[in-house]
Amino acid sequence: MEAGERTKDSLEILRQQLDSGRMRSARVMVNSLHPSELARLLESLPRKKRSILWDIVDLEIEGDVLVEVSDEVRDGLLEGMQTEELIAAADGMEVDDLADLLSDLPETVTQEVLQSLDKQDQERVQQVLAYDEESAGGLMNVDIVTVRPDVTLEVVARYLRAVGDIPDGTDSIFVVSRDNSYIGSLFLSRLLTNDPDEMVANVMSTEVMPIPAHTPSTQVVWEFENRDLLSAPVVDDDFRVLGRITVDDIVDVIRDEAEHSLMSAAGLDEEDDMFAPVFKSAGRRALWLGVNLCTAFLAAAVVDLFQTTVDKIVLLAVLMPVVPSMGGVAGTQSLTIITRAMALGQINRDNAMGILRKELMVGILNGIGWAIVVSLFTFWWFEEWRIGGIIGAAMIINLIIAAVAGCSIPLILKRLNVDPALAGGVVLTTVTDVIGYAAFLGLGAALLL
Repeated sequence: MEAGERTKDSLEILRQQLDSGRMRSARVMVNSLHPSELARLLESLPRKKRSILWDIVDLEIEGDVLVEVSDEVRDGLLEGMQTEELIAAADGMEVDDLADLLSDLPETVTQEVLQSLDKQDQERVQQVLAYDEESAGGLMNVDIVTVRPDVTLEVVARYLRAVGDIPDGTDSIFVVSRDNSYIGSLFLSRLLTNDPDEMVANVMSTEVMPIPAHTPSTQVVWEFENRDLLSAPVVDDDFRVLGRITVDDIVDVIRDEAEHSLMSAAGLDEEDDMFAPVFKSAGRRALWLGVNLCTAFLAAAVVDLFQTTVDKIVLLAVLMPVVPSMGGVAGTQSLTIITRAMALGQINRDNAMGILRKELMVGILNGIGWAIVVSLFTFWWFEEWRIGGIIGAAMIINLIIAAVAGCSIPLILKRLNVDPALAGGVVLTTVTDVIGYAAFLGLGAALLL
């Protein structure tokens, strides 16, 4: 049985124990789960059962679980926690995880939690909090190991043995100068396999480039993906080492971005609680339903302009949905490609026009090809060559416009500081519907009346 299936079975057993009231066995099982598994279970439970489960979670792992759950679920759990409980939950947490948790707490509670930490941890947490959470500085963990280049590998090994414990996920030690400026990375594999009398400067790697603290998280993901990194140092403007980012942090960013893209396409937030109150959820969804209704009325208004034409030529009403539908699919293809390319940083001023020309040509070719197919099918169906010609011409027009719109809308929205994943689909649908109806019915009015 795979690990995922075992986890799913364990969570199902735990749900059954909660339903039957077997709290003692449920407590044992709950506290044997990984924090991420507990977070998944909490998010899948209605609020009443969620509260019961949260009451039997050990204080030692509460902080780790809070970091894993979605924002809205976390807010609900935090509402029922006393300050003393929050302080106990924060004890022993990784600095970067603690910083994520503190950013969601009220200012008064944040200060009390910070005061409960020793001076070194206070400085580390405040250092992470000084940066945007969507930047390298916000992602970094300041718990690192550094060495000087002018010592031997034997000295480094003795130092590590004396420390006795190194940060989780450490694959390399950062080599720094006396003023803590980054020089290179000493991989643990090289430390173990080279002559102990060899100098660090001769063994270290200078190929791992540091990441500036203000680098956006999307760019950090690109660095890890394209350089096959397991970890990377984070530096300030003076090239001094502040901390490190590890691949597990990057996996979290990638997951969050994927969830954001999926949910934004429907006008939703990936941090929403699945079991939020009905009126709260309805209110959130009502906004984009209202926007969609406005765009639908706009398309209906275009159809209304040609009401006389539709009344006289009923065949146009039968075929009317075909052109907007094809334009919507073609536009969505271009929109998806461009939105993805923007997320990966593949579009800039130098290549934007080239991409637009390419999408335009794709729209023209697909428009002509499918126009021929639709025209022939329409003629075969209704034995009316003029209707076939009209729908073919409208198809060409709408697919060309759809390709251009799908390419340009994300770029325009990005310039206006609007998330293309959130608003792009709504705007595109409006364009393809309005142009599709206007082209088809307009050509029908001009050529058939």
